[in-house]
Formats: sequence, C-alpha cells, structure tokens
Amino acid sequence: MLFFRSEEHLHNWSKFDSDTQGGIISLSDLVNLFSNDYFKNRMDLDYVSHIREYEVGFVNGLNALEKAGSFWKLQ
Repeated sequence: MLFFRSEEHLHNWSKFDSDTQGGIISLSDLVNLFSNDYFKNRMDLDYVSHIREYEVGFVNGLNALEKAGSFWKLQ
C-alpha cells in the first residue's frame, strides 16, 4: 500500500492539515533517522553507558534532515 506517493499527493488528501506541514519528511529521512545507534543498539548490555554519545548522533541526525520543519527540531 502506498499511503502517500509524493508531497503533492499528501496535500491533496482530504484530511490534510496545513498546520502539520513542519512534520512532513521523506520515508528515506525517517529510515536514516531511526536507524542510528540511539535506536539500533537498545538491546546492547552497555547501552545506558553509551546513551550520551548515542543522543549526540540522534540530534545530529535531526539537524541533518533537509526539509524538516519545527516539528523535528529540539527546543
């Protein structure tokens, strides 16, 4: 199933809310963001010991999102 094929398809959706524009990012950006060490290494025995460095990687991933709006920015 293709939920949204493109941003144009999303904008044409009957329940689209323009106030949510800042939260729209591509699937490839989501995959990259949620496949970093912060999520990938959760089952490691020393995960808590490394959480600070994993958080840095996650924040860098957030900042690297090209078309991300305020929804994806840490405040």
